[in-house]
Amino acid sequence: MRTDVACTLTVSSPAPATALLQVAVAAPLTEQLTVLGGGQPVPVEEVAVPGARVHRLQVPAGETTIAYTAQVESAGSPREVTPAEWAEFVRPSRYCPSDQLEGYAGTEFDRSLPRAELVASVAAWVARRLLYVSGSSRSVDTAVDTLLLGRGVCRDYAHLTITMLRALEVPARLVAVYAPGLSPMDFHAVVEADVDGVWQTVDATRLAPTSALVRICSGRDAADTAFLSLFGGQAVLERMTVTATVDGDLPAPDDEPFPLP
Repeated sequence: MRTDVACTLTVSSPAPATALLQVAVAAPLTEQLTVLGGGQPVPVEEVAVPGARVHRLQVPAGETTIAYTAQVESAGSPREVTPAEWAEFVRPSRYCPSDQLEGYAGTEFDRSLPRAELVASVAAWVARRLLYVSGSSRSVDTAVDTLLLGRGVCRDYAHLTITMLRALEVPARLVAVYAPGLSPMDFHAVVEADVDGVWQTVDATRLAPTSALVRICSGRDAADTAFLSLFGGQAVLERMTVTATVDGDLPAPDDEPFPLP
Protein backbone atom coordinates (compact mmCIF):
# COMPACT_ATOMS: atom_id res chain seq x y z
CA MET A 1 0.00 0.00 0.00
CA ARG A 2 1.35 3.41 -0.98
CA THR A 3 0.45 6.49 1.05
CA ASP A 4 0.75 10.20 0.28
CA VAL A 5 1.10 12.58 3.22
CA ALA A 6 1.40 16.34 3.44
CA CYS A 7 1.22 19.19 5.90
CA THR A 8 1.38 22.98 5.78
CA LEU A 9 2.18 25.09 8.83
CA THR A 10 2.03 28.88 9.03
CA VAL A 11 4.02 30.52 11.83
CA SER A 12 3.84 34.17 12.81
CA SER A 13 6.57 35.86 14.87
CA PRO A 14 7.32 39.50 15.76
CA ALA A 15 11.02 38.65 16.01
CA PRO A 16 13.35 35.84 14.88
CA ALA A 17 12.91 32.58 16.79
CA THR A 18 14.26 29.03 16.72
CA ALA A 19 11.96 26.20 15.63
CA LEU A 20 12.27 22.42 15.83
CA LEU A 21 10.13 20.60 13.30
CA GLN A 22 9.11 16.92 13.39
CA VAL A 23 6.84 16.31 10.42
CA ALA A 24 9.13 14.27 8.16
CA VAL A 25 8.24 10.58 7.90
CA ALA A 26 10.70 7.98 9.10
CA ALA A 27 11.24 6.20 5.77
CA PRO A 28 10.02 8.14 2.71
CA LEU A 29 10.14 6.98 -0.89
CA THR A 30 10.17 10.63 -1.93
CA GLU A 31 9.76 13.84 0.05
CA GLN A 32 10.04 17.61 -0.17
CA LEU A 33 10.34 20.18 2.61
CA THR A 34 9.99 23.86 1.71
CA VAL A 35 10.22 26.75 4.16
CA LEU A 36 9.52 30.32 3.06
CA GLY A 37 9.81 33.42 5.24
CA GLY A 38 8.71 36.68 3.66
CA GLY A 39 8.70 34.91 0.31
CA GLN A 40 12.35 33.91 0.68
CA PRO A 41 13.73 30.38 1.28
CA VAL A 42 14.70 29.67 4.88
CA PRO A 43 17.67 27.31 5.49
CA VAL A 44 16.80 24.07 7.29
CA GLU A 45 19.19 21.73 9.09
CA GLU A 46 18.31 18.08 9.72
CA VAL A 47 19.45 16.88 13.15
CA ALA A 48 19.91 13.21 14.01
CA VAL A 49 17.87 12.35 17.12
CA PRO A 50 17.05 8.81 18.32
CA GLY A 51 13.63 7.83 16.99
CA ALA A 52 13.12 11.00 14.94
CA ARG A 53 14.18 13.19 12.05
CA VAL A 54 14.28 16.70 13.52
CA HIS A 55 14.62 19.80 11.35
CA ARG A 56 15.98 22.96 12.96
CA LEU A 57 15.44 26.41 11.49
CA GLN A 58 15.47 30.08 12.38
CA VAL A 59 12.00 31.53 11.87
CA PRO A 60 12.35 35.15 10.67
CA ALA A 61 10.17 38.01 11.83
CA GLY A 62 6.82 38.02 10.08
CA GLU A 63 5.02 35.05 8.56
CA THR A 64 6.74 31.77 7.72
CA THR A 65 5.19 28.92 5.75
CA ILE A 66 6.39 25.34 6.14
CA ALA A 67 5.24 22.80 3.53
CA TYR A 68 6.08 19.09 3.58
CA THR A 69 5.03 16.29 1.24
CA ALA A 70 6.09 12.63 1.10
CA GLN A 71 5.19 9.32 -0.43
CA VAL A 72 5.57 6.16 1.64
CA GLU A 73 5.26 2.43 1.10
CA SER A 74 3.49 0.21 3.64
CA ALA A 75 5.28 -0.46 6.90
CA GLY A 76 8.19 -2.88 6.89
CA SER A 77 9.02 -5.73 9.25
CA PRO A 78 8.31 -5.40 12.99
CA ARG A 79 10.89 -3.58 15.09
CA GLU A 80 12.61 -5.54 17.83
CA VAL A 81 12.89 -4.00 21.30
CA THR A 82 16.55 -3.41 22.11
CA PRO A 83 17.88 -3.56 25.71
CA ALA A 84 18.49 0.19 25.61
CA GLU A 85 14.92 0.85 24.48
CA TRP A 86 13.57 -1.48 27.17
CA ALA A 87 15.40 0.55 29.83
CA GLU A 88 14.34 3.91 28.42
CA PHE A 89 10.67 3.19 27.86
CA VAL A 90 9.85 1.33 31.05
CA ARG A 91 10.67 4.38 33.20
CA PRO A 92 8.43 7.35 34.10
CA SER A 93 8.60 10.49 31.97
CA ARG A 94 7.26 14.05 32.03
CA TYR A 95 3.70 13.31 30.86
CA CYS A 96 3.65 9.65 31.89
CA PRO A 97 4.33 9.48 35.66
CA SER A 98 3.92 5.72 35.86
CA ASP A 99 5.54 5.56 39.31
CA GLN A 100 2.49 7.41 40.69
CA LEU A 101 0.05 4.77 39.41
CA GLU A 102 1.84 1.49 40.10
CA GLY A 103 -0.49 0.49 42.94
CA TYR A 104 -3.56 1.59 41.03
CA ALA A 105 -2.55 -0.34 37.92
CA GLY A 106 -2.00 -3.45 40.02
CA THR A 107 -5.62 -3.35 41.21
CA GLU A 108 -7.04 -2.75 37.72
CA PHE A 109 -5.13 -5.36 35.71
CA ASP A 110 -3.96 -8.96 35.99
CA ARG A 111 -0.18 -8.83 35.58
CA SER A 112 -0.08 -12.59 34.97
CA LEU A 113 -1.87 -12.31 31.61
CA PRO A 114 0.16 -13.07 28.47
CA ARG A 115 1.76 -9.85 27.28
CA ALA A 116 -0.46 -9.43 24.20
CA GLU A 117 -3.62 -9.84 26.29
CA LEU A 118 -2.34 -7.45 28.96
CA VAL A 119 -1.60 -4.74 26.39
CA ALA A 120 -5.01 -5.28 24.79
CA SER A 121 -6.77 -5.03 28.14
CA VAL A 122 -5.01 -1.76 29.01
CA ALA A 123 -5.92 -0.19 25.66
CA ALA A 124 -9.55 -1.33 26.00
CA TRP A 125 -9.65 0.03 29.56
CA VAL A 126 -8.41 3.45 28.39
CA ALA A 127 -10.98 3.44 25.57
CA ARG A 128 -13.74 2.87 28.14
CA ARG A 129 -12.44 5.35 30.71
CA LEU A 130 -11.98 8.35 28.40
CA LEU A 131 -14.26 10.41 26.21
CA TYR A 132 -12.66 11.91 23.10
CA VAL A 133 -13.36 15.67 23.19
CA SER A 134 -11.39 18.08 20.99
CA GLY A 135 -9.83 20.94 22.95
CA SER A 136 -10.66 19.39 26.32
CA SER A 137 -7.11 19.12 27.64
CA ARG A 138 -4.16 21.43 28.24
CA SER A 139 -0.68 21.06 26.80
CA VAL A 140 0.69 20.58 30.34
CA ASP A 141 -1.70 17.78 31.35
CA THR A 142 -0.13 14.51 32.46
CA ALA A 143 -1.73 11.07 32.31
CA VAL A 144 -2.88 11.54 35.91
CA ASP A 145 -4.73 14.74 34.94
CA THR A 146 -6.32 12.88 32.02
CA LEU A 147 -7.42 10.00 34.24
CA LEU A 148 -9.08 12.41 36.69
CA LEU A 149 -10.66 14.51 33.92
CA GLY A 150 -12.02 11.50 32.05
CA ARG A 151 -11.61 12.99 28.59
CA GLY A 152 -8.97 14.18 26.18
CA VAL A 153 -7.52 13.94 22.67
CA CYS A 154 -5.21 11.41 21.06
CA ARG A 155 -2.08 12.42 22.96
CA ASP A 156 -4.00 12.09 26.24
CA TYR A 157 -5.20 8.60 25.29
CA ALA A 158 -1.63 7.70 24.39
CA HIS A 159 -0.18 9.13 27.60
CA LEU A 160 -2.64 7.23 29.80
CA THR A 161 -2.06 3.99 27.88
CA ILE A 162 1.72 4.38 28.17
CA THR A 163 1.53 5.24 31.85
CA MET A 164 -0.57 2.24 32.78
CA LEU A 165 1.62 -0.10 30.73
CA ARG A 166 4.83 1.18 32.31
CA ALA A 167 3.22 0.89 35.75
CA LEU A 168 2.77 -2.79 34.87
CA GLU A 169 6.45 -3.03 33.81
CA VAL A 170 5.62 -3.08 30.11
CA PRO A 171 7.89 -0.74 28.08
CA ALA A 172 5.81 1.64 25.98
CA ARG A 173 6.44 4.74 23.89
CA LEU A 174 4.48 7.41 22.05
CA VAL A 175 4.57 7.42 18.25
CA ALA A 176 3.54 10.44 16.17
CA VAL A 177 1.97 9.42 12.86
CA TYR A 178 0.04 10.48 9.81
CA ALA A 179 -3.25 8.58 9.99
CA PRO A 180 -5.23 7.95 6.79
CA GLY A 181 -8.91 7.76 7.66
CA LEU A 182 -8.64 10.07 10.67
CA SER A 183 -11.49 12.60 10.86
CA PRO A 184 -10.99 15.46 11.29
CA MET A 185 -7.52 15.04 9.77
CA ASP A 186 -4.62 16.00 12.01
CA PHE A 187 -1.35 14.64 13.29
CA HIS A 188 -2.12 11.59 15.42
CA ALA A 189 -0.54 9.98 18.48
CA VAL A 190 -0.54 6.22 19.12
CA VAL A 191 1.43 3.82 21.33
CA GLU A 192 3.99 1.12 20.70
CA ALA A 193 4.24 -1.51 23.45
CA ASP A 194 6.74 -4.28 24.03
CA VAL A 195 4.94 -7.51 23.19
CA ASP A 196 7.34 -10.43 23.58
CA GLY A 197 10.33 -8.39 22.43
CA VAL A 198 8.66 -6.70 19.45
CA TRP A 199 7.13 -3.21 19.25
CA GLN A 200 3.41 -3.53 18.55
CA THR A 201 1.08 -0.61 17.77
CA VAL A 202 -1.94 0.11 19.93
CA ASP A 203 -4.42 3.00 19.59
CA ALA A 204 -7.05 3.31 22.30
CA THR A 205 -8.90 6.04 20.37
CA ARG A 206 -9.87 3.57 17.58
CA LEU A 207 -10.13 6.56 15.23
CA ALA A 208 -8.04 5.20 12.35
CA PRO A 209 -6.82 1.79 11.16
CA THR A 210 -3.43 1.03 12.69
CA SER A 211 -2.36 -0.91 9.59
CA ALA A 212 -2.39 2.32 7.54
CA LEU A 213 -0.45 4.57 9.94
CA VAL A 214 2.66 6.34 8.66
CA ARG A 215 5.39 6.76 11.25
CA ILE A 216 6.91 10.19 11.91
CA CYS A 217 8.81 9.75 15.18
CA SER A 218 8.75 8.09 18.59
CA GLY A 219 9.73 9.13 22.10
CA ARG A 220 8.99 8.91 25.80
CA ASP A 221 5.90 11.12 25.48
CA ALA A 222 4.67 14.24 23.70
CA ALA A 223 7.66 16.23 24.93
CA ASP A 224 9.79 14.19 22.49
CA THR A 225 7.37 14.02 19.58
CA ALA A 226 5.80 17.48 19.13
CA PHE A 227 5.43 18.35 15.44
CA LEU A 228 6.56 21.94 16.12
CA SER A 229 8.46 23.45 19.03
CA LEU A 230 9.12 27.22 19.11
CA PHE A 231 11.80 28.80 21.27
CA GLY A 232 12.36 32.47 22.01
CA GLY A 233 10.26 35.45 21.07
CA GLN A 234 6.50 35.37 20.63
CA ALA A 235 6.24 32.99 17.67
CA VAL A 236 2.89 31.19 17.34
CA LEU A 237 1.35 28.63 15.02
CA GLU A 238 -1.38 30.45 13.08
CA ARG A 239 -2.69 27.76 10.70
CA MET A 240 -2.14 24.10 9.93
CA THR A 241 -3.41 21.54 7.43
CA VAL A 242 -2.60 17.81 7.35
CA THR A 243 -3.53 15.20 4.73
CA ALA A 244 -2.90 11.45 4.42
CA THR A 245 -4.36 9.28 1.67
CA VAL A 246 -3.78 5.73 0.44
CA ASP A 247 -3.69 4.61 -3.19
CA GLY A 248 -6.31 1.90 -2.71
CA ASP A 249 -9.09 1.02 -0.31
CA LEU A 250 -8.49 2.17 3.23
CA PRO A 251 -8.47 -0.70 5.75
CA ALA A 252 -11.38 -0.71 8.17
CA PRO A 253 -10.69 0.73 11.64
CA ASP A 254 -9.68 -1.87 14.18
CA ASP A 255 -12.59 -3.47 16.02
CA GLU A 256 -10.36 -3.72 19.06
CA PRO A 257 -7.67 -1.20 20.10
CA PHE A 258 -5.06 -3.98 19.82
CA PRO A 259 -5.53 -6.99 17.54
CA LEU A 260 -4.77 -10.21 19.41
CA PRO A 261 -2.72 -12.83 17.56
